[in-house]
Amino acid sequence: MSVVTLLTLTLLAAMFRSSSAHQASSSIGPQGEASNGGAADPAFPWSHLRLPSYIVPVHYELRLHPNLTELRLSGSVRVQVEVKNDTNWVVLHSKALNISNAMLLDHSMAALSEQVLPVLHHPGHEQVAVFSPRVLSSGHTYFLHLQFGAELTEGFYGFYKSSYKTGAGETRVLASTHFEPTSARKAFPCFDEPSFKANYTVTIRRSPEHIALSNMPIKTVRLNEDLMEDHFATSVKMSTYLVAFVICDFRSVSATTSSGVKVSIYAAPEKLHQTHYALEVAVKTLDFYEKYFNINYPLPKQGTHHPNPGAKHSVGVYWAPDLIAIPDFESGAMENWGLTTYRETSLLYDPRSSSAQDKLWVTMVIAHELAHQWFGNLVTMVWWNDIWLNEGFARYMEYIAVEATYPELHVEEYLLNVCFAAVGRDSLNSSRPISSAAENPTQIREMFDTVSYDKGACVLHMLRHFLTDEVFQSGIVRYLRKFSYGNAQNQDLWDSLANRISLQGNSATTTGEHLNLTAMMNTWTLQKGVPLVTVTREGSRLLLKQERFLKAVLPSDPVWATYLWHIPLTFKTSSSRTVHRHLMVTKTGERQVSSPTDWVKVNTDMAGYYLVHYEGRGWDQLTQLLRENHTALSYHDRTHLIHNAFQLIVTGKLSMGRALDLIGYLPSETHTVPLLEGLGFLGAYYRMLEKTAEHDVTQKLRTYILRFFGDVIDRQTWEDKGSVTERHLRSEVISLACDLGHAPCLRQANQRFADWLHSEGKLSLPADLTETIYSVGAQDERGWEFLLHAYTASPSETHKHKILSAMGSSRDKNKLLEMALEGEVIRNQDLSTLVYLVARNPHGQQLAWAFFKKNWGFLVQKFQLSSFCIRSLMVGTTAWFSSAEELSDMRSFFQSIEEQASQLRATQVALDNVQKNVLWMEMNLGPLRDWLNRHIH
Repeated sequence: MSVVTLLTLTLLAAMFRSSSAHQASSSIGPQGEASNGGAADPAFPWSHLRLPSYIVPVHYELRLHPNLTELRLSGSVRVQVEVKNDTNWVVLHSKALNISNAMLLDHSMAALSEQVLPVLHHPGHEQVAVFSPRVLSSGHTYFLHLQFGAELTEGFYGFYKSSYKTGAGETRVLASTHFEPTSARKAFPCFDEPSFKANYTVTIRRSPEHIALSNMPIKTVRLNEDLMEDHFATSVKMSTYLVAFVICDFRSVSATTSSGVKVSIYAAPEKLHQTHYALEVAVKTLDFYEKYFNINYPLPKQGTHHPNPGAKHSVGVYWAPDLIAIPDFESGAMENWGLTTYRETSLLYDPRSSSAQDKLWVTMVIAHELAHQWFGNLVTMVWWNDIWLNEGFARYMEYIAVEATYPELHVEEYLLNVCFAAVGRDSLNSSRPISSAAENPTQIREMFDTVSYDKGACVLHMLRHFLTDEVFQSGIVRYLRKFSYGNAQNQDLWDSLANRISLQGNSATTTGEHLNLTAMMNTWTLQKGVPLVTVTREGSRLLLKQERFLKAVLPSDPVWATYLWHIPLTFKTSSSRTVHRHLMVTKTGERQVSSPTDWVKVNTDMAGYYLVHYEGRGWDQLTQLLRENHTALSYHDRTHLIHNAFQLIVTGKLSMGRALDLIGYLPSETHTVPLLEGLGFLGAYYRMLEKTAEHDVTQKLRTYILRFFGDVIDRQTWEDKGSVTERHLRSEVISLACDLGHAPCLRQANQRFADWLHSEGKLSLPADLTETIYSVGAQDERGWEFLLHAYTASPSETHKHKILSAMGSSRDKNKLLEMALEGEVIRNQDLSTLVYLVARNPHGQQLAWAFFKKNWGFLVQKFQLSSFCIRSLMVGTTAWFSSAEELSDMRSFFQSIEEQASQLRATQVALDNVQKNVLWMEMNLGPLRDWLNRHIH
């Protein structure tokens, strides 16, 4: 130990010599310690961000009294710990807590000191250290008792205050938690790292008009001094970030799964009628997961001990997660074990005002959070660098589950968009590997991004198709069983899957080739980027080359040369219905195709996470195929071709003209997904050009879209009829038509808005088209003011979001942004969404950017630096910038806040995205103008 630490221990020990009955013969500090100055107490014994590993929590006895009148929290925690090395210190996490008393007790509950123990603080590391005058001996059990207090403040992390208004205008206060990733330490002192799993026994005091919820069922309720005291059953072993409690006056609806699991949905009393669809989804989804994983819901029968890892329960009445809609909630939802919390828009569904897409969203979010009860809760990553093992799996499982339980939603059609979003982020040099280093809370929060969720899901999708469904499913079941109630990392997953492969031989992969699964998957998880496979045909030879695909880096950049993936390659040809498969593990390769072959399509159904470029006549052959017989390819393949083509024009590998020629077949396309993919690119180009001085190009692109897709637009009706995909297409097409000023669309929307106004908001509008109708009506002052009134009066957060989106497209954006900043009418949780909606409007981009710059200090104070809100504002307000001047302005601002901006990966993501837009304008504005001049007369 250091001389400074030895002196500190000596001085602290001396404090006890005159009064302590139990003296230590020596004082031993944590291994690996070093003195650390700064904001920490000078005597603080630990210098690392991560806690020492030799004090291990076993059980927390947590007693809380959140006073919702005084907005104060008082509590105590007694932590049973096991000591692995001799030490005099217990170091754990605490943030913004006032610790008033600290005691250490031995296994027989005898105090180690008659004096109150000193507590040292290291605010920079969010740690506290408790000194013991006696050595805590290796192999022994001790109890750390702490009393603490804190304020219940507004926010989104830790234990925070929320509120809602009743229909009569009364404000009701509640308190809720959100601990992931590092905010349990804001509610109670704890060992706030995912590998420190422990059991929790929670007791909560509350007033009689409230209820208390936590991870486990209530065992007993006692009355104590006009307060109710709820005692919850002891939990299974879990990480601190999964602990949860809510104190509120909500009501619930309940149902039981086929295996006897009781499910309850909680919401504010006046919104209880919006919970019934969520209850149906939760029951069906839990039934599916129990069968798919062959592990019943892993929380215990009421009043019993937790089961052995992976054990099947007999049929009975089991306690399952409560799902609760929290009025103030920054993210979409949180998977706390047994008490999943949701933003209201992610759980509540009102058939009178919710659209088909709203219904799909609620279904997907519930499936995601319930998947976490196995992936993340039952088996947790060792550290946050592998958060994708939680989030990537949950994102992918939501698609598997919803496809099985609600086939009418056609959720498989949306997985392509997940992978396209991942490619968009991964094709920027500011991307990162799926598994990345993250040490401090700011870095850890940034791990919850497109890479962990979307790329993680798409890599798993590719792996499932490569290994076969059976091997993939049996492998993850083995993984869940082996690591139940414990922690795992990447290698553990690969080993579990490899075990199933070895049992079934090479036939367990779709190629039948010898496989080193770890080597293969390391190329997808330990390096960043997305591969581009270039295909060249020479007679019957198919020549293949792989490289990294980058949008905003010049080919001369050295980062291009060092990347190699093990790619599960698939392709189809005109001469065979067979899907050909090959594991490409080298930079270049060669396959044989039958002769004659008119075309080759690589990456069948986009099951693989890679892009494809066709050299020579490859693109022309596929363009001709789409024009003459587009159904020869699946809708997945057609969508994939469109996406690839418009990605490649950014790099100059494919011309704008050839990409536009490729989508020339779309008027005859009958499937929603490729239609929306083509429309999406054209709409994005129009949005980027609309704010520039290129009025001729903008006008001709508008004319082209309306003329080219005229039949598609004219086929749409203004009713909520048809399948979910048909309703999605209708919503997107009519919205784009009105944005482009299509006269029939505007007339219809104006008339419906006028009728709605005349009815004083009582007229029922088609839910899928409500946002478009409101957007058209919000353009005049009377319409805007009535929408604001409707926003404040609406009981549905989903409906309020539609109104907010419409008002964000109006002329009076300044007033709206000021209201959002005040946080009275528009909740703080919706601020980033509103600013993005304003920035999406060509006339609001600079206004939103100026708002972001002006209020940076307030925003960082209100939200955590690397929170979703800050990151989405940073990227969202600049998403449509496309000039060198705008890029320079961004760089100047980020330079002015360098101390904070330099900590965020999102800073470079925003810059890379605009650099990509600038390059697109430089390379493609001229060719787009020339192509439009040839086609629009």
